Amino acid sequence: MTYMNRFRRPVLALVAGALLCTGVAAQPASAQGQSGSSGPTLRQFADRADLRIGTAVDMAALAEDRTYRRTVGREFDSVTAENVMKWESVEPRRGVHDWKAADDLVRHARAHGQVVRGHTLVWHSQLPGWLTAGVADGSIGPAELRGILRKHITTEVKRYKGRIQQWDVVNEVFEEDGSLRNSLWLRELGPSYIEDAFRWAHAADPKAKLFLNDYNVEGVNPKSTAYYELAKRLRAEGVPVHGFGAQGHLAIQYGFPGQVAENLARFEALGMRTAFTEVDVRMILPTDSDKLATQASYFRRLLDACLGARSCTSFTVWGFTDRYSWVPGVFAGQGAATPMDEEYGRKAAYGALREGLAEGRPDGRQSGVGSGVRQ
Repeated sequence: MTYMNRFRRPVLALVAGALLCTGVAAQPASAQGQSGSSGPTLRQFADRADLRIGTAVDMAALAEDRTYRRTVGREFDSVTAENVMKWESVEPRRGVHDWKAADDLVRHARAHGQVVRGHTLVWHSQLPGWLTAGVADGSIGPAELRGILRKHITTEVKRYKGRIQQWDVVNEVFEEDGSLRNSLWLRELGPSYIEDAFRWAHAADPKAKLFLNDYNVEGVNPKSTAYYELAKRLRAEGVPVHGFGAQGHLAIQYGFPGQVAENLARFEALGMRTAFTEVDVRMILPTDSDKLATQASYFRRLLDACLGARSCTSFTVWGFTDRYSWVPGVFAGQGAATPMDEEYGRKAAYGALREGLAEGRPDGRQSGVGSGVRQ
């Protein structure tokens, strides 16, 4: 559920004094904004836990909001482009590319010692108008479309060769019942487009780790099982599928998914990396202390599942401040989905993440020791 962040909203009056699940009060924005005044950051603890801690980045906010920019650099060692690497952004007109925003993110990451997750190469949404119109009116047929897709993947991956650690290669290709999504790609090219995309991406950058990615696949269910069977088959056929990304878009009113650890373990057994790639936890507004505590527990439970899996390489939140969250613009009456409020005050969820990272992995592995999955 990765949507264009087109919406902004008024500042929420979050409940003052909401307590962390650990009993520590959420910090006000003024305290949060003082770099280094409140102990180790998320990225410092994550480094000790041999885990990448990441965030999706809104490039307009990065350019215009000093507090946002400072927080991205201080708290995270991995960044994902929220929108600017998607096809409609990088090739708005056929053969005419706009790489500026994506290039800016990659440069910013390098300057701040961060790795980059590329998002996303093949998706049914946020496609350029010239492509969807051409398919709809028949001027772009299946054979040409396959060539266009190959060129798009090859061009983008080659541009950032050696500078992007992981790519979400195919995004959201299954329905909830485990059937393949009836997308433009499936209708025009058949299911082989999935393995083709991975082969083309690998040829363009053999060192990048290539991921499947979707929502509602955190636990064991028909959708995640479809991904497991797909990954098992593709890997047996020698297709370079390296990782499985569970987005982690949760809502407290629907409960926490079941069998998360078991789900990660079965992909790990295939020899794959795993990651939580787009974590946020929304709620029905207004907030209260109980909702914020439940939200904190959801963030922590996903993080604990990741830390408990040796294959889990990174944990990425889909934005860290409610000021720029996509949630209110898509889910009416819902929001407050990130670890910080609209004034950058640290919510209970932030404290839960920091405490979990501080506790580290159950096996005690430290950065640079053991399997070194962060690389």
